[in-house]
Amino acid sequence: MAATTREATEATLLRFLTAFKAHDLNAIVDLVSPDCVVDSMVAAGLSGRDGIRQLYAEWFQGFPDLAVHAQETLIEGDRAVAFLTTAGTDTGGFMGLPPTGRSFRLIGAVIITVADGQIVRYRSLYDFTGLLVQVGILKAKPV
Repeated sequence: MAATTREATEATLLRFLTAFKAHDLNAIVDLVSPDCVVDSMVAAGLSGRDGIRQLYAEWFQGFPDLAVHAQETLIEGDRAVAFLTTAGTDTGGFMGLPPTGRSFRLIGAVIITVADGQIVRYRSLYDFTGLLVQVGILKAKPV
C-alpha cells in the first residue's frame, strides 16, 4: 500500500463533505473501507460501512433538513480535519425518541484517515449534550 498523498486525502474529504451535504448515504458509505474504525458519540460499537450507514441514517432521518458547512480544513498526509457548523430541526425523531420540532446549531469536527482512496478511520467531535439540550431531549438548568 502506497502512502496517501495530501491531494488524495483532500479529494476524499471533499467527496465526503459533498455527499454529507447532499444526504447521499450511498456515496458516504462507498467512501468508507469495509473495516473502517468509527469513533463518534452516537456510534458506540459501530464499525465499517454498516456502522457509517447506521450513523448517518439516524442523523438524516432525525434531522431531514440537516445542513453542514465546512468552516476550515486541515490536511496533513493521510489525515484530514474539517471544522464544521451543523444545523437541523428534529422533525424525524432522534435516537428512538419522538420528534421535538426544535432546532439545533453546533460546531464540531470530523477527522478522517485515508488509505487507497477510502476512509479507514472516522472520528467526529461535537457537543452532543448541547445538541440534546437544544432540541429539547435534555433539560438544562439555568446558570
